[in-house]
Amino acid sequence: MRVHRLLPVLLIVALVMALVPVATAQETISMRIRCKAVPPVEEWRCNNFAQVESQVEAALGINLELELIQDNLDWGPYKQEFQLAAEAGQAVDIILSGHEDIGAWAQAGFIIPLDDLIPNYPEFADVVPSLWESMKAPDGKIYGIPQDAEARPLYFSKPLLRDLGWSDEEIEALPDKIKAGEFTFADMLDVAQEAVELGVVEEGNGYWHRPRNGPDFLYFYYGMGGQVLDEAGNLVFDKQAALDVYKLFEDARARGIMAGKHLGIEWADWHTAVSSAENVLFWTGGTWNWGDWAVNYVADRGGEDYLFENIGVALVPALKTGKPLTLTHPLAYMVSASSKHPEVAMALLAAITTPEANNRHAIESAHLGILNAQLESEDYKNARFLSLTHPMLEYTTFIPNHPSWGAWSEAYWTGIQSVESGEMSAEAALDVVVNRLQNEIPGIVIR
Repeated sequence: MRVHRLLPVLLIVALVMALVPVATAQETISMRIRCKAVPPVEEWRCNNFAQVESQVEAALGINLELELIQDNLDWGPYKQEFQLAAEAGQAVDIILSGHEDIGAWAQAGFIIPLDDLIPNYPEFADVVPSLWESMKAPDGKIYGIPQDAEARPLYFSKPLLRDLGWSDEEIEALPDKIKAGEFTFADMLDVAQEAVELGVVEEGNGYWHRPRNGPDFLYFYYGMGGQVLDEAGNLVFDKQAALDVYKLFEDARARGIMAGKHLGIEWADWHTAVSSAENVLFWTGGTWNWGDWAVNYVADRGGEDYLFENIGVALVPALKTGKPLTLTHPLAYMVSASSKHPEVAMALLAAITTPEANNRHAIESAHLGILNAQLESEDYKNARFLSLTHPMLEYTTFIPNHPSWGAWSEAYWTGIQSVESGEMSAEAALDVVVNRLQNEIPGIVIR
């Protein structure tokens, strides 16, 4: 009898339990993130995600299992690794790469557009507006979140200029003269030739560019008045601008300023040569090189203090257009089409798109900030090298996010290699490059 009396009560309890939500274990979501980084100065590219893991877990009510894959693999194998995984539908959730990959990877379906997701996160509203343009594919959609920015300046050896008879006042005034267009690239080559002839530097060490292909070489083409895209979005190759670039390097070789001896050398050897300020008079590189040199190449000489004492930094001097210039190559976080949780990926990206997180990376690696608020933060303002180079963004150019940009770039670079190494004349190199572009890029506009 007692059981029968309790039965209605038990039924009521069961009904209540069915209607009241019962706390369950939080969902566990795994996220894989791939970053290329020069240790130790660029490691915040992936490590920043670990800093915000618990914050995102609390905001989304989930458990996160982050797998951060970070090393300094060369760009070629690094990108190929992602592409092969993406083709198999097994790519990482977030991939960090150069913004120029957006065109090809969006077209191939390897990454997803982010336009509908970006407005959900207020952090992205503070990104420097011009950087969003570099995140767009030819279809006009945004496929990337800026990770960093930079400039690619001219560097020069102060001790070697002193050996040429320059006063300290003349050396310190050089960046402003370049900015004003009063010291051009032609002037720079004249000084470099003088240094070779007087034995201040060895033949071929008057001016060095990077030892292998990269975005940098485009500012020479831009400086000669070249155009890369037309109004319809087609790739353009301006023969006269390219020929002017090839003649520039051909002439520099003939004058002993360059000898092609730094072409293809190992990066470590290139950095060792230039960062000492003892071997090469002028060279072009990236702002991030400064942070790398301070930690990995001249730390035993005083690090950044040694660099400021011995190396000057300026815009790339004016070429045919008469304007000094530089190039910005923002890296971008992209969300893979293989990701099962793009909304979680975006929450992680929003959490590291803050002045605090980006300052950690920018200050340690000598990259430029991506957020307006960073310019007002004391840490950023107190970073001497960033304060010196951030204004260069007013003179910057970008490479295009076109699917065939890689083919354009490699062909153009082949011409530079050929004339600098003495294998071809400028005119012969141009013919080879034009034929290659016509064969490899359907629809390219040759002018």
